[in-house]
Amino acid sequence: MKAFRFDDGLRSAITGHLGRFPLRRNPNPAGLKRAAVAVVVVEADQAGQAAFLLTKRTPRLRAHGGQWALPGGRVDPGETIEQTALRELHEELGVLASTDDILGTLDDYPTRSGYMIAPVVVWAPGVTVIPNPGEVAAAYRIECAELFREGSPEIVAIEESDRPIIRLPLSVSTVNAPTAAVLFQFREVALAGRDTRVDHYEQPVFAWR
Repeated sequence: MKAFRFDDGLRSAITGHLGRFPLRRNPNPAGLKRAAVAVVVVEADQAGQAAFLLTKRTPRLRAHGGQWALPGGRVDPGETIEQTALRELHEELGVLASTDDILGTLDDYPTRSGYMIAPVVVWAPGVTVIPNPGEVAAAYRIECAELFREGSPEIVAIEESDRPIIRLPLSVSTVNAPTAAVLFQFREVALAGRDTRVDHYEQPVFAWR
């Protein structure tokens, strides 16, 4: 797997890739509620390698309890998607970032649970993660290189849909869409510089709520 050094060169490359990407944003998501997630690029512990932050939701949450997720949530009235991503990042993981730390955004991804998710890519050097126990059971730094594992992503047909589901095998677990779809596009666009779409990928049936 290719390693990604957490340095100014990587930050510049990600910013350039996102800046050249022909973004798709849905301004009128037909009954779907707006949400935003933060794909947070950090340094892996003592390794000098770039990583991203991934959370395991607390089982106590009514919806999505126990699932793997990126920091994020519903867009409040008057907020931009960037403001939402930064607010949720601070509320869930205690990470305080600013608009200057935003490198760009990825495509909207519609979910079966009624949301239109907008991913925001955030650069966060020297970060200390303090999970909010009311929302997050645990937080992990996953090296970006793991997104390029052999056999990843896994694309699987299901009887319930004419679209295949997407999932990513990571060191902590196999992660499903929508998180898997967002992270796969982050891999393809931000890290590899490829114009790859993911909104045609399905979520597993257990996430249809």
